[in-house]
Amino acid sequence: MTTEHVLRQEHHRIRSGWGEAGLAALADDCAVVIVVDVLSFSTAVDVALGRGARVLPLRWRDERAAEAAAAAGATLAGPRGGAGWSLSPTSLHDLPAGRLLALPSPNGATLCAAAATRRVEVLVGCLRNASATAHRALESANGAPIAVIAAGERWGVDDGPLRVAVEDLLGAGAVIAALSGGTTAGCSPEAAVAEASFLGCRDRLGALIADCTSGRELRDGGYAADVEQASRLDVSRCAPRLVDGVLVHPATST
Repeated sequence: MTTEHVLRQEHHRIRSGWGEAGLAALADDCAVVIVVDVLSFSTAVDVALGRGARVLPLRWRDERAAEAAAAAGATLAGPRGGAGWSLSPTSLHDLPAGRLLALPSPNGATLCAAAATRRVEVLVGCLRNASATAHRALESANGAPIAVIAAGERWGVDDGPLRVAVEDLLGAGAVIAALSGGTTAGCSPEAAVAEASFLGCRDRLGALIADCTSGRELRDGGYAADVEQASRLDVSRCAPRLVDGVLVHPATST
């Protein structure tokens, strides 16, 4: 019979889980939670903050998103493929510095919102900023446990059961490798497996992500450039941090 302490991966400094259930199991014992949603929330956040913008993560894509954006004075991102800014990272290259972008996402933003209710520092990581995010997490945790949460996808558009996603396994593994120095030191078995997956696939990240289920879905929809952007490793020094519900570069504030 499974007991609560087993789910918490106790006695390990670096821990890893999937989705909201993984977050709920791990967050209360950790000083830092890192949300990883490679295709595409985490990558979009990294690009937006790299432009000097800020991001308001939202769980919803319906009228509640419009209400929350208006209340915060934010610009609401539109649907992918629309004329304006969206969850597509390539749509954000002209995002002005200082802009607050409300970004709905059923996976990454939902995890950020859930983590915000807990007494933990929340960071957003991906392949692009794996080392920068790990560096920030190690500084903030000061030896306390860190949880790396892979968002996964859904067997459906916005709902349905969690689908384990190759790109998030690799993204989480990249962050974990940077946290541990590539040694699995301090890693739970769950974190060690994610790290080993990344290290074993590091030389072909682009090809694997392009051909995995999520990558093919985006490429078939005309978003190959988004997949390519998300597959780049350590090209960003940004470590997005959730402050009062808004994701900011650590050097900035809301």
